[in-house]
Amino acid sequence: MSRPSPRPLSLALDGLTAALAPATTLARVQQAWEQAVGTVIADAGRPTAERDGLLTITCADAVWAAELDLMSSELVERLNETLGGELIRKLRCRTG
Repeated sequence: MSRPSPRPLSLALDGLTAALAPATTLARVQQAWEQAVGTVIADAGRPTAERDGLLTITCADAVWAAELDLMSSELVERLNETLGGELIRKLRCRTG
């Protein structure tokens, strides 16, 4: 009788991480954020709160907060496309 070869630990951790993640809109946005907006924007700001479709993005500085505010309609569209539904209706960008 042969034993199966060991599985990489990363496979087990990926499954565990997915199982432990809260099933909230904010959690879904945080997971999809970099894919939806790109690495540069994801490094400049991160989703920190969501309430009734209003997503709060905390930015590294005021310049990025202003820039993301100007891009908000495009970012909302890209996020909703990545999430597969109209979950976000507006962004609020702040420094933190």
